Amino acid sequence: MNQNYFLLICQLGMGLFWILTYILIIKRGFQDEKYGMPMVAICANISWEFIFTFIFPQNDLQRGISFIWFVLDLVIMWQYLIYGRNEYKKKLSLKLFYSSFLFTLIVSFFMILALSHELHDMEGKYAAFLQNLMMSGLFIGLLLGRGSIAGQSMSIAICKMIGTLFAAVGFFLYFRTPLISITSMATFMYDVLYIGLVYRLARK
Repeated sequence: MNQNYFLLICQLGMGLFWILTYILIIKRGFQDEKYGMPMVAICANISWEFIFTFIFPQNDLQRGISFIWFVLDLVIMWQYLIYGRNEYKKKLSLKLFYSSFLFTLIVSFFMILALSHELHDMEGKYAAFLQNLMMSGLFIGLLLGRGSIAGQSMSIAICKMIGTLFAAVGFFLYFRTPLISITSMATFMYDVLYIGLVYRLARK
């Protein structure tokens, strides 16, 4: 198969399955009145998508995909700010809740910029794979912290894993580096664990 054609398939697969993941998170969030993505993951995603859509735009296809991700993540962010404040109202004041989110968003934004500069990666590849690994761990933490699948579902877990696999396969075949390879394998293992935990909690 032509290399460019296969890479296009991987790019589209990654984009579409992550779009579906975000839509499912939003849908489940409205159903359960719970936010479906951890705060740090929201801040990292929105920052990456803003930077590589508006500041350092990539090719037209990826820019379009990133813009759709950005819009969907704004909805997920809104769900966190609405439902999260109710979930944490006994632990945090509203002032601390909102200020901690804003601080995390600012730190995420400049960390991604700094990482891209340090690694001479103006396409955000390393930042994307590293924050995807972080996100997989955070989803597990959110699941275990709640002790239920509120805001989560098996469909979300599977789509997330498939979307990440498309990106991992494309990079492994054509842009392989030790860091991205290790990060991809670790993310996959966390995603498998996440699916297993969702299945176990759903049965309960």
